[in-house]
Amino acid sequence: MTINCKGYLLDFSKPVVAGILNVTPDSFYDGGKYTESEKIKIRAEQIIEEGAEIIDIGAFSSRPGAKQISEKEELNRLIPVLKMFQKDYPETILSVDTFRSEIAKIVVNDFGVSIINDISAGNMDKNMFPVIAELNVPYIMMHMKGTPDSMQDNPSYNEIIKEILMFFAEKLKIAKQIGINDVIIDPGFGFGKTLEHNYQLLNELEKFKITDCPVLVGISRKSMIYELLKAKPDNVLPATLALNMVALEKGASILRVHDIKETVQVVKVFNQLNSV
Repeated sequence: MTINCKGYLLDFSKPVVAGILNVTPDSFYDGGKYTESEKIKIRAEQIIEEGAEIIDIGAFSSRPGAKQISEKEELNRLIPVLKMFQKDYPETILSVDTFRSEIAKIVVNDFGVSIINDISAGNMDKNMFPVIAELNVPYIMMHMKGTPDSMQDNPSYNEIIKEILMFFAEKLKIAKQIGINDVIIDPGFGFGKTLEHNYQLLNELEKFKITDCPVLVGISRKSMIYELLKAKPDNVLPATLALNMVALEKGASILRVHDIKETVQVVKVFNQLNSV
């Protein structure tokens, strides 16, 4: 369970924390917090110092109802941030959250980004799979039912676990045929799922081990938590940490989170539990 990031082997024999850096004005939790260069730099330093092995940068908000932006605007948000990392933190393992193959090409070839994180698993850009194979970088493919605009319009499944596993089986077959070597799967909590779907997915997460791929879990402060608790995203850190521990116990390899320091502590406790 390793992936090759620019010649560095990232080992998933123990869980890895990916820190979220949203440079959008409208993400559901931290939208607008990190749109100025100095604030972005301070946040990047904090994520690194608190122990995240990966920084996942997003410039396109995929929450339901978010404003759709052009490829040019997405790049305009990304490039200053990536230049800053190139200059000040060149060893950092960066992931860019994009479904656009042209952006994937630019961020990898021009800025040394290590991982592409695609919410659509290639469904929103038919060129994404060939581009990832050409770039030879690790690829996070996420399950989403529909598109960000439509995904929460009464999503339904006959057998959710079976359907998502079939989705990944088909995608992994294509990826292997086309020469994509390192794949991470993300079941897509909150993307085309009801609250009940999300908890069923987490409760049966261990079934995704059958794919032989590292599993990324992104549930940090999401609606499956704050709607259940009738709270705001700002006030659900304890519940987020509790569910992240459940995810680790059920086989998650990567936790994608807003709260790095606290999640690193959860991972340390989990590792200790599994070492005795």
